[in-house]
Amino acid sequence: MISPGKLKVLNYAKETGNISKTCRYFGICRETFYKWKRAYEAHGNEGLIGSKPCPENHKLRIPGAIEEKIIHLRTRYHFGPDMIVWHLQRYHNIKISRNGCYRVLVRNKLHLLPENIKKRSRSKFMRYEKRVPGHHVQVDVKFLFFNDKQGKRIKRFQYTAIDDCTRIRALKIYEQHTQSS
Repeated sequence: MISPGKLKVLNYAKETGNISKTCRYFGICRETFYKWKRAYEAHGNEGLIGSKPCPENHKLRIPGAIEEKIIHLRTRYHFGPDMIVWHLQRYHNIKISRNGCYRVLVRNKLHLLPENIKKRSRSKFMRYEKRVPGHHVQVDVKFLFFNDKQGKRIKRFQYTAIDDCTRIRALKIYEQHTQSS
């Protein structure tokens, strides 16, 4: 599409005959004006069509198959870029950057969620922590099952104690699960 502003600048310069005054009036530099003038003289109205300063580098673009997966995850599950990147890495072993994923969403006009989709709230995880070592100790018991050399099943109990302040762990395995253990 031809920029009407560029043609207006060129016509104004032709009317006034003063390029400096024209550039000052429209707020452009003379170098830009002469570039537009050369393009207009060489190609006519086609020369005034805005073009990108450099071609896109298609070899760095995300492949179409991966773009389809990104679009599927966005439209089906309404995942954001971070979740899409994590999902592709975890389940498809595809590693892309968050920004690359976002660019795919923008290119396909999917970077904004529809109005009727609510934002998922992520609970803020707050770890309970005491300031004094030994003030609060968390104790867990895990049941372990082994087979001895004769094939007999053996049951053991793993006790784990974690101090909430220092996060120091103590672990011991007992043969019986009693109050004294």
